[in-house]
Amino acid sequence: MVGKEKIEKILEILGRYFKYKSRTTLNRMRGNAPFKILIACLLSLRARDEATEKISKTLFKVAGTPEKIAKMNLRKLEKIIYSSGHYKKKARTLKHVSKELIRRFNSKVPETEEELLSIKGIGRKTANIVLSFAYGKSCIPVDVHVHTISNRLGWVKTKNADKTELALTKIIPKKYWKEFNGIFVLFGKEVCITISPKCSQCVIRNYCPRVGVVYSR
Repeated sequence: MVGKEKIEKILEILGRYFKYKSRTTLNRMRGNAPFKILIACLLSLRARDEATEKISKTLFKVAGTPEKIAKMNLRKLEKIIYSSGHYKKKARTLKHVSKELIRRFNSKVPETEEELLSIKGIGRKTANIVLSFAYGKSCIPVDVHVHTISNRLGWVKTKNADKTELALTKIIPKKYWKEFNGIFVLFGKEVCITISPKCSQCVIRNYCPRVGVVYSR
């Protein structure tokens, strides 16, 4: 188990390094309408951040409420979100989620994890993004970057995102929870890339067990 002092040191370094960097689309949306954050998160799955931002803005110009998306022609919706990838599945999900919000929650995005997860199409990452970015609650959204980097640093030894989330909540000081996902997403996109990390450019390379293996070969 990695000591909490070491974890705090790494998070402080990464926090300073990315302080003036442009944030991800979802981070820039922090404080926006919960429904828009929810939809943007669903669109972001397996999509580039730049594409998510562009598509979200285009969609919200014509449909920024559950009612409008629920009523929108499916082919028109697919056309708008086409470049996000997996657009047919995403379009069906957006319409289903919108209809569920109307039918069960009076068109409002729930503020509890249990209610969010009760809607088909919303997973733990999406639920935590909404709770953190829309409602300011302390939680740790885990995506591929968070999962990969946490395991790479030796903080956790987990096989899936759900187990990673549970493990991280036990070792990450709560004061870092709200910014943790944003920091690791940017770190994962720019330096600690999933397939081929840029270890020589890493500001925390001295704290990473992987670097010693790489440079000892």
